[in-house]
Amino acid sequence: MADTIHSTPQMPDDADSAVGIVIGSVGVLLLLASLDQTIVSTALPTIVADLGGLDHLSWVVTAYILASTVVAPLYGKIGDLYGRRNTVLFSVVLFLVGSALCGLATSMPFLIAARALQGLGGGGLFVLALSIIGDVIPPKDRGKVQGMFAGVFGISSVAGPLLGGWFVDAFSWHLIFYINIPFGLLALAGFFYGFKAHPDPVPHKIDYAGAVALTVTLGATVLVTALGGQEFAWNSVPALALFGLAITALIAFILIELRAAEPILPLSLFKMNVFWTTSLISFVSGAMMFGSLTFIPAFLQLAKGATATASGLQLIPMTVGILTASTLSGRYMGRTGKYRSLPIIGLIIAVGGLLILTRLSPQMPAPLLWLALIMIGAGMGTVFPVVTTAVQNAVPREQLGTATAAGLMFRQVGGSIAVALFGAIFAARLTSLTGDIPLGGLASVAELGPQSMAHLPEQARDLIATSVGQALHPVYWIAAALALCGVFFAILMKEKPLEGRMTPR
Repeated sequence: MADTIHSTPQMPDDADSAVGIVIGSVGVLLLLASLDQTIVSTALPTIVADLGGLDHLSWVVTAYILASTVVAPLYGKIGDLYGRRNTVLFSVVLFLVGSALCGLATSMPFLIAARALQGLGGGGLFVLALSIIGDVIPPKDRGKVQGMFAGVFGISSVAGPLLGGWFVDAFSWHLIFYINIPFGLLALAGFFYGFKAHPDPVPHKIDYAGAVALTVTLGATVLVTALGGQEFAWNSVPALALFGLAITALIAFILIELRAAEPILPLSLFKMNVFWTTSLISFVSGAMMFGSLTFIPAFLQLAKGATATASGLQLIPMTVGILTASTLSGRYMGRTGKYRSLPIIGLIIAVGGLLILTRLSPQMPAPLLWLALIMIGAGMGTVFPVVTTAVQNAVPREQLGTATAAGLMFRQVGGSIAVALFGAIFAARLTSLTGDIPLGGLASVAELGPQSMAHLPEQARDLIATSVGQALHPVYWIAAALALCGVFFAILMKEKPLEGRMTPR
């Protein structure tokens, strides 16, 4: 693209210090964005008790995920065209304004709207933060940094529910959102100091039609997977309408991109081996991670009688696996400049962990469950740093943000689809297995929870606990199959050696 902006960051005199500040700021932003996907979950009962609106409960989570998913490709493209410094500052401010409004919410509709605004900023934090690493770090060293950020993501997946519960118990649910503001402002100051880009004033033609078509495609897909089987049946009119809308918008998007002067997601990228293989690996790994780990706390609470806090702590082994594997993977890439073998090894290890979970039962020893979580975490820890580093190394610098955004988009959509699909399988199988078990006056098994379980006869509790484990077996068989598909895509991926220096734009 001849008219692409060349926005090379101009570092202060102390370049190493500036890069360190930028990396620290990126880490804070990634932590905030990923925490806000999970921290609200344990606080939802208290929020509903305070604001009311139980029938809109799922929208508090869905609004953030939906908004952050649909804007990710837009941020990636705008950052490529107009420079990432101003774009990331805009997304941070939007995220912080949304956070402040969430904390001020006095009704459920207000909170949902504020969460959507927060998601519009949060989607940019992920994409732009990871893209900025491509601006300030040489390709061969990016693996170390991306590995560190994979660890941040792993920590947030465990810390989010724990922090949410602690803030609610010790302080107020409002603090969940207010806590973002000081850390966000700190990261904002770091970007002001350390990342100074001066793009050339070159005109561009924004692909508005492509942006709208992609937004509708992603929005309809996330909505139907998030709400299908819960808010409405899969074969209902709303679900079928959303399916039809997603397919129609996708076809329109492809036709638009083929003619656009500056497409929002250039289809030419899919001709690149590294891009399409890493995109598929991202989709599969997102489905594997979100789809499989979402149900571990439910199993621990219903089948093992663990508290919400204790079930969250049981996920710490997964974080250990992510941190260890991502650190080792980053060092390996930095030392050798190679990466192709890492996702192959990691996904095979993850398959082993998922196969252990296909034997999940109340009698499973805790160390065996921890081993499975460590193995799944190790798999994710080798995949996430590699796919981002590999695609940033393969695509032209002027498309770095667009390609980074695409990987995150595929991972998020894969996770959304898997959670919905696995949830439907789990609920249907659990209902079938517990059909003859007395539920103590509950309307259905869907109303079961730790408190209601405590009031059931011991024999009923034991039968339900066994049924919960058995109902999850198909989920983990499917997740293992997905991980094997990821191994196949990783084998097909070609390797472009990582360079040890920055390539001028």
